[in-house]
Amino acid sequence: MAKLKDKVAIVTGASKGIGAEIARHFAREGASVVVNYSSSKSAADTVVKEIEKTGARALAVKADISKSSDIELLFKETQNAFGRLDILVNNAGVYRAGPIESVTAEIYHRHFDLNVLGLLLCTKESLKYFGEDGGSIINISSVASTAAPANLSVYSATKAAVDAITRSLSKELGPRKIRVNAINPGLIETEGVHEAGFPDGFREWIQSETPLGRIGLPDDVSPTAVFLASSDSKWITGEHWTITGGFR
Repeated sequence: MAKLKDKVAIVTGASKGIGAEIARHFAREGASVVVNYSSSKSAADTVVKEIEKTGARALAVKADISKSSDIELLFKETQNAFGRLDILVNNAGVYRAGPIESVTAEIYHRHFDLNVLGLLLCTKESLKYFGEDGGSIINISSVASTAAPANLSVYSATKAAVDAITRSLSKELGPRKIRVNAINPGLIETEGVHEAGFPDGFREWIQSETPLGRIGLPDDVSPTAVFLASSDSKWITGEHWTITGGFR
């Protein structure tokens, strides 16, 4: 039986990469999925079409997760289309590599406004829509929250914040039957990785330090998201699932 049958999920930043694969995997497990995007409409529409070909339901909704008004619209459109909410995946994020000399207030606020504030505001808005049975919130963090590689000081700081928020909200929302967990992937082969400006040799260094000998793929992450969204994890909250091929 499908693990997410009749469930409704919002996946932020789901037009590509990890978010897109989570959306597709949720749909294969029976969920109706809202594919959130900020600018990549064609990519989001492609994910929706792929999902619909399997017989599942999906909807692409444009929303900048760093803006409260857009977040409100995202949840209203979800309610209008599917009538409920069971799962929220806070996946939307940004990362840019660079030495401390390159850090500016603009870079700082761009990272924290989306990676941290946006996650908080989405979670806040979701509380208006989860039903009496509660639900599951999955925050996409990163191994960078603890490994903290060189040239990723701002990004690593945002993900350390996500880890702390996950623990705190699991305690706060547990009485409402809302579970809050985080997935902390290692380096994953996505479009964003190629645009992040990592220094020469970074990928090779990660692979050399990874016991399983390669960087990850989006479908290395999505099965854990399905597990955390389903009743299989009904007594799990406040946890961080490190998916790195053994990299620490």
